[in-house]
Amino acid sequence: MSTYLNETIFHYYCAGVYEGKIQFLENGVMHARVDLRRRTQMQEDKLSDAWKANLPFEQLHQSLLAYAKAEWTGDEVQLENKCLYQKHTTFTGSIEGKELTSQVWAHRHDTAIDVVTVEGKVIAFVCPNRNGMEILVKAGYEKLTPLVVYEEPNLSKAKYGINDLGTYLVSMRDGVKLATDVYLPEGVAKDAKWPTILIRTCYDRNGKKEFLRRWANKGYAVVNQDVRGRADSEGELVPFYYEREDGSDTIDWIIEQEWSDKNVGMWGASYLGYVVVAAATSGHPNLKAAVNEVNVGSPFIDTVRRGGTVCSWPLLSWTLGQSVGTRTDFSIFSGETVNVEDVVDSRPIKEIPQQVIGKNSGPWDLWSEHPEYDEFWKNCTFSERGNQVKAPMFVISGWYDGDSPGVSETWRMLTEHDVPNRKIWLGPWEHNPNRARDYQGESFSNDAVVYDYDVNVLRWFDRFLKGVENGIDQEPRAAYYVVGENEWRTSDDWTPVEAVVKEFYLSSGGSANSRNGDGRLQMTLADDLQGDAYVYDPQHPFAFSGNREPENLNPFELRNDILVYTSEALKENVTVAGELSAVIYASSTGQDTDWVVTLSDVDELGHSRKLSNYIFRAKYRNGYDQPELLTPGKVEKYDIFLQNIAHTFKEGHQIRFSITSSSKFVAFPNTNTGENPYEEPVPTPVVQQVYHNEKFPSHIKLPVLKGSM
Repeated sequence: MSTYLNETIFHYYCAGVYEGKIQFLENGVMHARVDLRRRTQMQEDKLSDAWKANLPFEQLHQSLLAYAKAEWTGDEVQLENKCLYQKHTTFTGSIEGKELTSQVWAHRHDTAIDVVTVEGKVIAFVCPNRNGMEILVKAGYEKLTPLVVYEEPNLSKAKYGINDLGTYLVSMRDGVKLATDVYLPEGVAKDAKWPTILIRTCYDRNGKKEFLRRWANKGYAVVNQDVRGRADSEGELVPFYYEREDGSDTIDWIIEQEWSDKNVGMWGASYLGYVVVAAATSGHPNLKAAVNEVNVGSPFIDTVRRGGTVCSWPLLSWTLGQSVGTRTDFSIFSGETVNVEDVVDSRPIKEIPQQVIGKNSGPWDLWSEHPEYDEFWKNCTFSERGNQVKAPMFVISGWYDGDSPGVSETWRMLTEHDVPNRKIWLGPWEHNPNRARDYQGESFSNDAVVYDYDVNVLRWFDRFLKGVENGIDQEPRAAYYVVGENEWRTSDDWTPVEAVVKEFYLSSGGSANSRNGDGRLQMTLADDLQGDAYVYDPQHPFAFSGNREPENLNPFELRNDILVYTSEALKENVTVAGELSAVIYASSTGQDTDWVVTLSDVDELGHSRKLSNYIFRAKYRNGYDQPELLTPGKVEKYDIFLQNIAHTFKEGHQIRFSITSSSKFVAFPNTNTGENPYEEPVPTPVVQQVYHNEKFPSHIKLPVLKGSM
């Protein structure tokens, strides 16, 4: 059925770059693209299946009638297709001499595909995301949409075509050649020189090139490279090991090119973010700016050996997906073609790749040859060389990012060495940030998804690669979203300077087992002579989700092999924001064991929502480079990191802290023997004792914002 939307000619923009015309006809979606190099408007053709975009054109096409029939009034609109929209913000502008005001409607409960209306009719669809906000807008109505964020006076404008120079094989210091694509601004003098944005990826440089090369539209050279052993690059993939030197060598190559003005920036997310931070620790003088989003941390902090354990599914998913060939198998990576629980329960650990993908995994085999923190791992730990970092670094992550331990490691390193012009932005986001306003039962404000995400990344590069005085370096160092309070805040640092670290002590009558026990969390020091004990059996581990999400922990907290400490119901709101830690005094009858610590928010109905957690191997209590087995029964002190948060515990809620010894979807259960975990020692049950008294004051440290308690 035809609607006014079928008769509308739309303009499609990504990251502020015009990419052509779109029209929804009854028999399909038509696209008149723009030539990449000359920016020439081409003729209309059916939208190609190969076209890469985050806006779901076909889905929009199928839902046109629902969008057209909806009555866009009031504060909330639900379409026939069940999509829910809430009144959000407005834009005002002159269209054909007439002053008009648009209404933006925020999409709820799904990936944000916002709608813009004027006088009750849809004139635009908006998809804010990490790679560049996408907007489909009725021709001529651009000023009535979030597209205006790209009109900031000091922002680099999309005024160039793109000159694809093709692929170079760039030699590293050991002779290995890496496949490297170069994109330059087109339509300028042949001798023009440009600052460069470098991206180094393990996921095939062709995967995101349509998004990445748009920086060339804005006056940057873009260099897009496969790391060694991936896609078209030579060499063998040894995750983490070569990224510092290879990044530095690639920058050496860039500054020798005739088109380079010798100013280089780097961008990366996830493993690509690790690549950015690793390159920054080379201290290369021509690396002038870095943006790392949701960056993976060093192996013993985040990925391979988190907290000294042997990581299970998060590591296996990535490693197996990389090991089937030189290009990532994303069906394995996402757990679509394998049974996750079966994989995690497979033994022996060393042979899991053969059992799952039918072949050895080079990285998996190599890691098993280094069961302790030796020179191999030290070379992979970027924070070992934090004193070399000189590049201004913009760190972006969120409360539901599974790699937030890596983000915290990065920020601690930058802070410890007082790296100038460091900046951090933390939202209510997943590993794929700025995607949705609702997540796993948590609902945020409409501005939790922002329209200037990629604009701020561009501002960073403009400031430090082009020297544009746009003020981003004068803004507060930290911007963060407080869940529960559901608002953005800023501070001169992270942890916020406004926060006061308060100690919450563990206490009980000797039976803190399960949430039905007598464990208490209180602000006065306990004097409990007995402490609490539980039996940890490696053959019956906990099966928490393994993800950083607001998981309801109620089913797990009924087990007797978890200690649960809960505060009294709060008499006022308490806002905790910053980096967290726990100090635990405990003994074990084993020679080694693991500790899993978790902070959660308990609502009036008793639902315990996970906020932050971490796992730590006991033998590394004195440092990863100083492993020491336990003396059975001896009390030891553990200072354990927890993932950062910004969260308001509401009046009437309770703060809960729990301790156990396993989380099988994060790490393979510790056998408690102290033997090489890759050699499959026989699992041994142990008795764990946690102490809380004047001599052994177990507690958690929470940065509480002033005035909230």
